[in-house]
Amino acid sequence: MKQYEVFLIALDPTIGHEIKKTRPGVIISPDEMNDNIGTVIIAPMTTKSHNYPSRIEIRFMKKDGWIMLDQIRCIDKSRLVKKLGSIGDKEIKKVKETMREMFVD
Repeated sequence: MKQYEVFLIALDPTIGHEIKKTRPGVIISPDEMNDNIGTVIIAPMTTKSHNYPSRIEIRFMKKDGWIMLDQIRCIDKSRLVKKLGSIGDKEIKKVKETMREMFVD
C-alpha cells in the first residue's frame, strides 16, 4: 500500500459523527510509515457532501465525490478490504495544499 492509493476500507464500528460504513478511502500516510508499522492514515471518501474547505472534489471510478480531510483516521491495515486505484496528480496537489492549510498555516 502506497501513499495516495485508494482502498475500500471497513470503518465500522464508529461513534457519534465519525464517518461510517465500508467505503473508499485515500491513504495519506507516507510510504515509510506504511511499509514499517501496522497502521495507515486515511481520508475517507463519499459521494454525498457539500463544498467544505476541508473536502476535495474528485471523480473516481466514474463517480463524483469528495475526499474528506476533516475525517482523517489512523486505522489498522486489517481494515483495508481491497485496492481500488489511485488518485490523480491534480487531487494529490489539492490534498497537500489543504492539509498544509489545516495543519501548518
